[in-house]
Amino acid sequence: MPTVPLPFFSNGLRLDADLHLPDDTGLAPFPVIIPASGYQGLKIIHPERFARALTSRGYAVLAFDYRGFGASEGERGRLVPQEWVEDIRAAVDRVANHPDLDPDRIALLGWGLGGGVVITEAADDPRVRTVVACNAIADGYRSTRNMHDEESWGSLLKRVEADRAHRTVTGRSEITSPWDIVRLDLDERTDGYVDDQLYRAPGFGSGVSLESADYLLRFRPVDVVHRLAPRPLLLIHGAVNRLHRIEEAHALYEQAGEPKRLEVLEEHGHTEWMFDDHPTFLRVVDLIDDFVAQTFSSGPVTR
Repeated sequence: MPTVPLPFFSNGLRLDADLHLPDDTGLAPFPVIIPASGYQGLKIIHPERFARALTSRGYAVLAFDYRGFGASEGERGRLVPQEWVEDIRAAVDRVANHPDLDPDRIALLGWGLGGGVVITEAADDPRVRTVVACNAIADGYRSTRNMHDEESWGSLLKRVEADRAHRTVTGRSEITSPWDIVRLDLDERTDGYVDDQLYRAPGFGSGVSLESADYLLRFRPVDVVHRLAPRPLLLIHGAVNRLHRIEEAHALYEQAGEPKRLEVLEEHGHTEWMFDDHPTFLRVVDLIDDFVAQTFSSGPVTR
């Protein structure tokens, strides 16, 4: 898997990115998939995992860090999905003008919060031919509420409200633990995977501003998902996902236009199966490959 640095700029910020290519570079220009991380995501976690799986199937994969994460420029602790949408758009700009990549065969692949981000970006970007969203959120408020008990939810809302007033006076937002916002401990499978696997990535688990939580609660991909049609949408979701519940996928599916497909991973949760050689991950890669390849082999769509 040849890999070359391919940084790009988003709203004036330099984002760190790598372009992963199939071994047979003589087949360029390649179809390209841009995987988008979820909450606290970094390119070296799931984007590079998807790159390892998909380059062997003939796709180029652009893995990057959002603004403020990894080696990308941007304010640390600021995790705003509405701004991540702009980062995805800039990534599409970058690959659409690369000589080794096919601008007519661009797909977005989002994980968790990133699933909602790619839906939102593609809704208004006709250059994106198809979207795959794994364990995506439809409604940031509902999804976050479902992670909390009454006490922690009430505390979070009070802190977010107080921070609004604080920001108007100081210009700064309070930094808190990311797990005060996205509460992991009520999802044992995901909590264990995060502790065992994701904390190995340098910078994972860093603090997040309460202003970020304010933006997250107002993020609603479900309101724009219908604008993808007639471009295809594939939703993949764990049936027993306790972090982003299956109702998120159902809400997106209900509002999306045709063509659309929902694949439910029975007896699986949010992320405990995300290993390169796990049978469920390999099945998901098969689903993605089949869906994207079928889309790319068909003629262009007209909106």
